[in-house]
Amino acid sequence: MRTRDHVGLMQDVNEALGPFRKTNKELMSGFGTLAKAAMAEGSVSAKHKELIALSLGISQHCSACIGFHMKALIGLGVTREEVEETLAVCVYMGGGPSLMFAAEALRTFDELSQ
Repeated sequence: MRTRDHVGLMQDVNEALGPFRKTNKELMSGFGTLAKAAMAEGSVSAKHKELIALSLGISQHCSACIGFHMKALIGLGVTREEVEETLAVCVYMGGGPSLMFAAEALRTFDELSQ
């Protein structure tokens, strides 16, 4: 199975959005504030919120979302077992397309865990 370079993908996304961030400062500041508020530790843990975000990235077929949320999850101490259980729910709810992105998510976990 060919491995996607998620580190490179995330760098490409950040570089491509650089000029957009400069010309849309208020929008990007608002988005950052929204993200920080949504992902803050609360009744639902930050790790569980990131698992939800990973699931939504898979359901929306967003490779960059998989990369960014997997990176955050690894920083929060996620285990491969927790990722796999989350991916099982994604496959249950999303069928074959989610299974294909689940494979990508597992490769991303392995890539970013090294």
